[in-house]
Amino acid sequence: MNLIQLLWLPIVLSSVFVFLVGALIHMATPWHSSDYKKLPNQDPVMDALRPFSIPPGDYMVPRGEQMKDMRTPEFKEKITRGPVIVMTVFPNGMWGIGKNLVLWFIYLIVIGSFVAYMGFHTLPAGASVRHIVRVTGLTAFLGYAPALWQMSIWYRRSWGTTIKATIDGAIFAGVTAATFAWLWPK
Repeated sequence: MNLIQLLWLPIVLSSVFVFLVGALIHMATPWHSSDYKKLPNQDPVMDALRPFSIPPGDYMVPRGEQMKDMRTPEFKEKITRGPVIVMTVFPNGMWGIGKNLVLWFIYLIVIGSFVAYMGFHTLPAGASVRHIVRVTGLTAFLGYAPALWQMSIWYRRSWGTTIKATIDGAIFAGVTAATFAWLWPK
């Protein structure tokens, strides 16, 4: 039997379980309510930015065209005067969450598939629960959490937010590992 024939059920069910746990964490607890601060004087700042019709995207202010621009006295003055900003601009209007939820579930399937691949190639049928949890849990954790650390390292995202997301990743990894241990081929 191949990987998909053997492990499609734990891939799908772990994705469903992590999806539900993630929904509980984000909607039924205040755990992530402090991830983003309210900008002081947000209404005047929004009023000042609105005439620029900034298209959706990721921006850095100030930003030079080339690396050499960052060494100029003019650029250094802009950095010193501030504000120094890294921001993501969304499209105007209320955004639907449907597309995000679909993309999140696809992401969970991808992580579950990586977990299945690693387990399939490192664990025998009938492996002990301890070994299944170790391999699948670590693989899942690596898919859910450490890549987020880059945002705090390079873009100064709050370490508090990153640590909370890492804890979420550990919970998701535990749910994934438990599902794979439960449904691992005998």
